[in-house]
Amino acid sequence: MSQSMSWYPSLKVDGTGTGVVSQAGAVALLRVAAKVGLDRVLSQVLAPWRKSLATHDPGKIVLDLAVSIAIGGDCAADLSVLRCEPGVFGSVASDSTVSRLIAVLAADAPKVLSGMASARARARATAWAKSGEHAPDHDIDAEHPLIIDLDASLLDAHSEKERAAPTFKKGYGFHPLFAFIDHGAEGTGEPAAIMLRPGNSGANTAADHKTVLAAALEQLPCRPGYRVGRKVLVRTDAGGGTHEFVNYCTARRLQYSLGFGLTEALVEAVNKIPKDVWTPAYDAEGQVRPGAWVAELTGLAELTGWPEDMRLVIRKERPHPGAQLRFTDVDGLRLTAFVTNARRGQLPDLELQHRRRARCEDRIRHAKDTGIRNLPFHGFDQNRIWTAITVIAMDLIAWLQTIALHDHDARRWEPKTLRLHLFSLPARITRHARRTWLRLPSHHPHTGLMVTVIGRLQSG
Repeated sequence: MSQSMSWYPSLKVDGTGTGVVSQAGAVALLRVAAKVGLDRVLSQVLAPWRKSLATHDPGKIVLDLAVSIAIGGDCAADLSVLRCEPGVFGSVASDSTVSRLIAVLAADAPKVLSGMASARARARATAWAKSGEHAPDHDIDAEHPLIIDLDASLLDAHSEKERAAPTFKKGYGFHPLFAFIDHGAEGTGEPAAIMLRPGNSGANTAADHKTVLAAALEQLPCRPGYRVGRKVLVRTDAGGGTHEFVNYCTARRLQYSLGFGLTEALVEAVNKIPKDVWTPAYDAEGQVRPGAWVAELTGLAELTGWPEDMRLVIRKERPHPGAQLRFTDVDGLRLTAFVTNARRGQLPDLELQHRRRARCEDRIRHAKDTGIRNLPFHGFDQNRIWTAITVIAMDLIAWLQTIALHDHDARRWEPKTLRLHLFSLPARITRHARRTWLRLPSHHPHTGLMVTVIGRLQSG
């Protein structure tokens, strides 16, 4: 007889196991929702859309959907992963009930979305209070502002969805605009607002930027009012560098750092900058970067009609290998520009702060990995509701990291990594002394971390 050459043990498999729970690590997300009161406020704001004699609370259905998305689901039917574990997730609505609720909410989308946004804002205030010194708004001031990043991205649609349209990259789908609260180098970030838009929406539409920024500011616990103040900095790429949006930021007394498109006139002005004015730029670690320089162009450029306190900063650098030069590049050097109203700080520091808005691209990638990539419904308002639910899923992940993972490397783990190491933990349900226990595997490398997380979420 030939001996098996398999690298793995030979196992007999059947389906008779009892008391076994998959995705038990998702209980951490349930504890987060309870700790910040998100479950209660969702139930309150969605109560008007609960039908009489209904078995399931709309708030719980929405929260269940958010949890299923956070652990890897990308459509409403993936709620079945929670439905089969009533010992952990309680009674979970059927697919037909979920479908009917989404249709009801979509029929009154503006009010529903406003209510869900207010629920998130109330929960965020609690989450940041529970996070203490690890909260994004801890000790913010004009020199160390809370940062909101705005950026747009494309979503492909593979079927005829309402308001899907051709994109500027010759694709077909949607062009949502995102606003994320930056947590800095020590953390990840959390979503403030997402506007779902048709694929042919412009990248530099000032009205959309203003709407998304206003919605993002409403999410801040301090509720700063219209004239926000210098404690908040908004960053965008060149899509936000328009007269209308700059004037809007100025009117609200926001700090801003916005990408700025170069014209031939500005390039000619760059040539007038004396060589001794150029200052070495910094790399991502804050060290001098060879082959890159920054200078201020404000006094040499024609900026009539722009706010008086606006500064125009130019960066020039040797292009990366293989990069193609543009008509606005000079002497073989790549030119980029941004505008800011920051008065304090050296130019290299301001330029590095602006360049770090590239972290927003990571946040968008995480959002696409957390339900945004696939818009599962045909109706546009239904997909807007789905987008709002995915934002809740990302909020839960962000609050989990700030409240319970602040002193661990998991504070910076991406959603995919959290799913692999924490959310997918299996367990066994046992009952002892009139209490129900969720027994995590003692041999798993992250069981200790999960026990610590649950302990922190249950305390206080």
